[in-house]
Amino acid sequence: MPNQTLTVTFLGTGTSSGVPMVGCQCQVCTSGSAFDNRLRSSVLLQSKETTVVIDATPDFRYQMLRQQVRGIDALLLTHPHKDHLGGLDDTRAFQYIQQRSTAVYGNAMTLEGVKRELPYAFGSSPYPGVPALDLHTIENEPFSIGDITFIPILVWHLRMPVFGYRIGPFVYITDANRIDSAELDKLGGCHTLVLNALRHEPHISHFTLDEAIAVAQESGCQQAYFTHISHQLGLHHAVNANLPPGIALAFDGLKLHFEY
Repeated sequence: MPNQTLTVTFLGTGTSSGVPMVGCQCQVCTSGSAFDNRLRSSVLLQSKETTVVIDATPDFRYQMLRQQVRGIDALLLTHPHKDHLGGLDDTRAFQYIQQRSTAVYGNAMTLEGVKRELPYAFGSSPYPGVPALDLHTIENEPFSIGDITFIPILVWHLRMPVFGYRIGPFVYITDANRIDSAELDKLGGCHTLVLNALRHEPHISHFTLDEAIAVAQESGCQQAYFTHISHQLGLHHAVNANLPPGIALAFDGLKLHFEY
């Protein structure tokens, strides 16, 4: 019998510029469909006892308000690019409400990026009210936050090592253009795979739509959702209509439920 539950909420599914992109008048950026409005990519994980957000985007404050999140147990970061940790300062509200620091997990490179992003939070005499962040370095080994166990999956964002994460039957990978075979094996038997699919044209550090489809099909997952989407990919409904069975574009607010 399943003894664990997991709810995944997509807080954002857009690339670093978001959709619509500032100043753009393309058909996607001017679309009236809510499916074509994408905040920067992030997900909310909720189990019976634990709440974790993967990546603190520059949209973090609005994402928390939109989903009415009252508190979190930890932030789990994938890598140190601005669109994945630019919202760290907004964790101060949770620290005030929960009366404790926020646990932040990431590899050593990512946590160094956190210190560069918020140097005022790590000085010898920090100013009153700055974010209180409790940093936890992770390696490419399983670890737990509360009652959720994570298996890191090392992927490559050009030459930058990025961590994706597997939680039971669910895998979340963003900002990748290569997955080595040993790490691809970690996807075996997963039910749902989330993967970045930036656009149709080749990109130096992101999977294209066709490349993401190939990885999803090779993984053998039952369902794949694509995220970290740019306006260049096209209108949500038009792209979705032409995807293979078992593959779909994710959208902001999408909720998935798992028992395992």
